Amino acid sequence: MQRSTVETILEYEVLGPTHFCFNIEAAQRPEQTILRERLSVSSGVLVHRFTDPSNGNRFIRFDAPTGPLMVNYQADVEFHTTLVPDDLPEVPLVEVPDDVLHYLSPSRYCESDQLQRVAHLQFGAIPPGIGRVRAITDWIHDSVTYLPGSTTSYSSAQDVFVQRAGVCRDFAHLGITFCRALNIPARLAVGYVWFDEPPQDFHAIFEAWLGGRWVQFDPTGMAPVEQLVRIGTGRDAKDVAFSTIFGAVNMTRKEVRVDESLHSLQQQIQAELVAEDA
Repeated sequence: MQRSTVETILEYEVLGPTHFCFNIEAAQRPEQTILRERLSVSSGVLVHRFTDPSNGNRFIRFDAPTGPLMVNYQADVEFHTTLVPDDLPEVPLVEVPDDVLHYLSPSRYCESDQLQRVAHLQFGAIPPGIGRVRAITDWIHDSVTYLPGSTTSYSSAQDVFVQRAGVCRDFAHLGITFCRALNIPARLAVGYVWFDEPPQDFHAIFEAWLGGRWVQFDPTGMAPVEQLVRIGTGRDAKDVAFSTIFGAVNMTRKEVRVDESLHSLQQQIQAELVAEDA
């Protein structure tokens, strides 16, 4: 078991009556347990909460009047991981479950139909299975530069492939696109995770359907995927945006925090194990 404390602080100047929808709370999933959480929104705002039963994504919605708005979410989350075998196969299309099938289709940010030829030329000769998805992950890590500000909210996998630069969601979108082009179901996962280099922020990875299970991959290599506190799961970033805003606002503050004690403790344990082996 691992445990992490996470927090999000969002502040806005609302310029006119606006409707907000946020996806910032830890998801309700079998592999993670929410031990404690607290949501605080500016007084006078009536909050409606709902959960998507298909993936456990949790949302809060409300109307906000003109003026300053603050949203603060804190949680202690305990989660467990399982070992991933090195021999997981790709699943024949006829055996892909009905609720997984739509993760094979192109989506707003993942134009797998447009990059199908590229995917087959680059990865088609690699034996099917988890090794091929790892090869995709390694190629993206080696070929695409992590460069904040190089993309926008409109940038798609095809854009990132051409310019060879992006941020975590762009890396994940490209991994999803290549997998789908090779008939491997893939989807986006976002959440909280500790980074060695500040500032902290929401982080995106991708998952591929292999051997009848979802397996996580992070082409950025910025943090261990097993330490991700899941917020949302979807076809691409359109499904898991941390905020969707219907109105005119200016964001004045965005701060994401992940407890450092878990990271420090894991580093200490790893150092002790290395010392014992030596």
